Amino acid sequence: MYPTITIGPLVLPSAGLVYIVGAWVALSMVERSAKKLGLEADATYAMAVTAVAAGFIGARLLFVVFHWPAYQNNLIGVVWPLTGGFNFWGGMLFALSAAFLYGRARQLPLKASLDAMAPGLLVGFMVISLADFLSGPGYGTETGFPLGINVFGIRRHAVQIYEILVALIALIVWWRAYDYRQYDGQLFLMTTAVYAAGRLLVDAFRANSPLTSNGYHIVQIISLVVLLACVYLLGRMATNRETRDKPTRQNM
Repeated sequence: MYPTITIGPLVLPSAGLVYIVGAWVALSMVERSAKKLGLEADATYAMAVTAVAAGFIGARLLFVVFHWPAYQNNLIGVVWPLTGGFNFWGGMLFALSAAFLYGRARQLPLKASLDAMAPGLLVGFMVISLADFLSGPGYGTETGFPLGINVFGIRRHAVQIYEILVALIALIVWWRAYDYRQYDGQLFLMTTAVYAAGRLLVDAFRANSPLTSNGYHIVQIISLVVLLACVYLLGRMATNRETRDKPTRQNM
């Protein structure tokens, strides 16, 4: 689509710029959410910064490892921040591990911290989809849908835009559900369930989605597992809360 952005004499990769600006927006969302939830904003923000930094480094390093022949004679390209090329799953693994270890070290409340991190995580997913849309590595299946986009002369589903809309809906759910939350972790599970359900549907329109040997979409499988896990945990936590709040016969 738009793999580069020209600013005067500079020609910069659009994906790299989107990641840098998007990281700032995501971190700002985490800080705002932490304050709204009454958490220690500085510590929660620092945890998010740690996760973002680890995610970027991990995603970049794993991409370089998997594509080492392209970098062995261009070592500067490995560390140049605007160079495209990141491994999503590697970045997620590094980011989640770093956030967990930081939270444990600072003794931050796990469930409440997840609630605060959820809006930043959703913005991060939007950023990844936007970078994918601009740089063009992902594309949808062919369609006659009026809102489809032309990719190399072929009209296709704008799957990245669909993904952004799914994350936006999940983000709206977070803010709308805030006033009705009953326990820590509820906001995270609700928004994760909404996003997973959306990706379960949207990924069916992605033409280059990774597949199993049997032809099943791996992202859809992961989304279904995450969705079912969130629904189960929401039900279990709600039941435990009702049981805990129910007066015993001795107190009646």
